[in-house]
Order: sequence, then structure tokens, then C-alpha cells
Amino acid sequence: MRKNSTKNRRVSEEVAHELSSIIRELKDPRIAPLTSVVEAVVAPDLKTCKAYISVYGDEQEKKDTMAGLRSAEGFIRRELAHTLNLRNTPEITFIFDGSIERGVAMSKRIDEVMAAERAARDGGEEEY
Repeated sequence: MRKNSTKNRRVSEEVAHELSSIIRELKDPRIAPLTSVVEAVVAPDLKTCKAYISVYGDEQEKKDTMAGLRSAEGFIRRELAHTLNLRNTPEITFIFDGSIERGVAMSKRIDEVMAAERAARDGGEEEY
């Protein structure tokens, strides 16, 4: 099976969907409540999976969440095997993804620049 085949994309999307629902149900206090699966990339042989995880919170919450997910890999894989009907359940590797945070920071910067331009154009008076 090729890496970008339709089946591989569908399996990756389904794994990402199921991972997000499994992570939401975990009772580990280390895992932050605002944890999301950005993307899951399943290898063509369906034996490994890279799950890109985004955590909203401070640095300590991010570290704790990643540690909690790594310690629950076996449980998560077993739950994934119960929900997906695959011959092989992929071995999951959790990878931190900060792209959502970078997007939020960039959006804030754009808003600040737009507000500064609006203030300069209006002669220092801001509209509310």
C-alpha cells in the first residue's frame, strides 16, 4: 500500500478520530482537559502510527500530558484495537505539535497590528 493511498488516508483519519475520543475518556490527572489530536499518520504497513498532539496550557501541563499519554500507550492501543477492525493495531508514538499555539499567537499579532493601524488612521481615537 502506498503512503498516500486512499485507504491509508482513511485509516489515518479514523485512527485520529478514535484517538481523540479515547484521550478524552482517560482518567489520568496528568492529561490536560484541552488536549487534541491534530493528525495521525499511519505507516503504509499499518504497524506504526505517529499521533501529533496539541495541548493548550503552560509548559508544565504540556510535559505532564505527554508523560501521561506515553504511560497510557498500552491502554490506548488496546482501546484502539477494540474500536477499529484492523488486522494489525498500529503502535502509537505521541509527538507534541505546537502549530495551534503558533497560529493563535500569529492571530493575536495580526489583531494588534490591525488595531494599531485603525488607531493611527482614526487619529488616535479607537472605535468601540
